Amino acid sequence: MSKVNLTVIFGSGVTRVLLAVLSITVVVILLLPRQTQGIFEGVSHPVAQFMAIPIQTLASFDYGIRDAWNRYLALQGVYEQNLELQNEVQQLQSRVSQLREQIIVSDQLGHMLDFQAVAPMETVAARVIGRNATNWYRAIIIDKGSQHGIKTEMGVVTETGVVGRVINVNPSTAIVLLLTDPNVAMAGMIQRSRDEGIVQGTAQGFVRMKYLPPLSKVEIGDLVVTSGLNEDYPRGLLIGHVHRLEKGDADLFQLAEIHPIVDFSKLEGVLVITSSGQLPGSDLLPAPEQSSKVQP
Repeated sequence: MSKVNLTVIFGSGVTRVLLAVLSITVVVILLLPRQTQGIFEGVSHPVAQFMAIPIQTLASFDYGIRDAWNRYLALQGVYEQNLELQNEVQQLQSRVSQLREQIIVSDQLGHMLDFQAVAPMETVAARVIGRNATNWYRAIIIDKGSQHGIKTEMGVVTETGVVGRVINVNPSTAIVLLLTDPNVAMAGMIQRSRDEGIVQGTAQGFVRMKYLPPLSKVEIGDLVVTSGLNEDYPRGLLIGHVHRLEKGDADLFQLAEIHPIVDFSKLEGVLVITSSGQLPGSDLLPAPEQSSKVQP
């Protein structure tokens, strides 16, 4: 009793009804195409709108993914281009720095060569390639040696003033003791008063002028020059100016602290005096009345 005979159901009037409905639908579609189209459009429009929602969502999502990918590719290209530009900027900055350094060195070399051309002495230009890294002595290393005519005890100067003296020579290099080293001493003179003394470095890195006459009228700011009594320096090379004076009641001589005219920390090029050919009595610097004192 629980089973239903499908043959009985479909073989009955139900089958005839379904066939009739189907036939009428076909006839309506064929005979009334415009009305049928309107019916289908009315039914399909909301269905189409309903189906369009997920389609538009998927399309928007796909567009978003494509746009993000395109942006990523564009940003990747911009990033790589930015790296290339940064590399080019660094190379240009390095080149500019090198050119600026060449200009500075060329300018310094030009001043030194100008002085070399007018100075009444024979000199060899040298470049500073090293500095003493210990506290035992104050010295620099230059790139000229015995094969360039450099010998020990030769004086070393710049276009500004006295630097020091050569103490050691190799074929291609030499060591120069600076004026501030206590092992360097030379005959100096107060340019204004013409008083002479010995200029020597100290262990503290200062420069002093010893054995000035007790009655000397030396003043702070007076220029100190080489006296020409040493063969390694001609007369009139600028050493510095008087920075401080010392004289006790029982002292036989005056002592002057000298401020060197040359900045030894910035030396890059020097001139080694190979022959001091200056005539006695002549000065490299202006007469005392024209240039005799520097304000302290």
